[in-house]
Amino acid sequence: MHTYCPARDQFTPAHCDIAFNRIGYGAMQLAGPHVWGPPKDRAAAVAVLRDAIELGINHIDTSDFYGPHITNQIIREALHPYRDGLTIVTKIGFVRGADQSWLPAASPQQLRDAVHDNLRNLSLDVLDVVNLRAPGVAGPDGSSLAEPLATLVQLQREGLVRHIGLSNVDAGQVAEAQRLSPIVCVQNHYNLAHRADDALIDTLAAQGIAYVPFFPLGGFSPLQSDTLNQVAAAMQATPMQVALAWLLQRAPNMLVIPGTSSMAHLRENVAAGALRLDAQALAALRSLATK
Repeated sequence: MHTYCPARDQFTPAHCDIAFNRIGYGAMQLAGPHVWGPPKDRAAAVAVLRDAIELGINHIDTSDFYGPHITNQIIREALHPYRDGLTIVTKIGFVRGADQSWLPAASPQQLRDAVHDNLRNLSLDVLDVVNLRAPGVAGPDGSSLAEPLATLVQLQREGLVRHIGLSNVDAGQVAEAQRLSPIVCVQNHYNLAHRADDALIDTLAAQGIAYVPFFPLGGFSPLQSDTLNQVAAAMQATPMQVALAWLLQRAPNMLVIPGTSSMAHLRENVAAGALRLDAQALAALRSLATK
């Protein structure tokens, strides 16, 4: 593979002044098991974040309900005061129960509290991008986002939020949100095997809106396929590098945020940006889609 420079592969969404390097970093794995409590090795988590910035990553995806609070506090410890050009994208709309459950939390006061929690734990005066995480737990539930989005728009008017995104939404929810506010990004479940959002990705690309797949490498059950392994072997790459390269080639508005607590894996993820899949590889990988 050729050397990959993240700063040479960027996407700037419509209604937004931020140039995102298309390979970012997802911070969820910096917390402990099940995204709960502190990591086993906090110093290693700090080191991975610092290494990510040195490798040219200029945006980090996080939330104050990771941990909860732990991940943002580690980001602050590792990177504050933040380098010019670094964008931290966070999300609100859920909290964690004492039993480690994920609970929708989208009342006006809960959303306002979440924004202030993110500001406090990241030591920021304003959040660059806040994704409103819609309430469906298993996937988008189609519910109206008008009320929670109105709260987020008000927080934007107060100067606490610069740009608004959405997470865990379907096309109808995106359209509803766009009638109320410019939307700069959509973050949904999507990867080589889970491609239910194909049509939405194309619509957003035409509108200049970023699409950010969560679980780009399969999430808690990593992608596994003989076909993927064969393509990777032919390219002298790892299967996960091929999966990331496929996403980057899928659409120009795609931003990937693979997470890892390993510096070796972090470097592999960034290097995936140099891979180019040919027509034969793309045809082979097409068979992995399960929708």
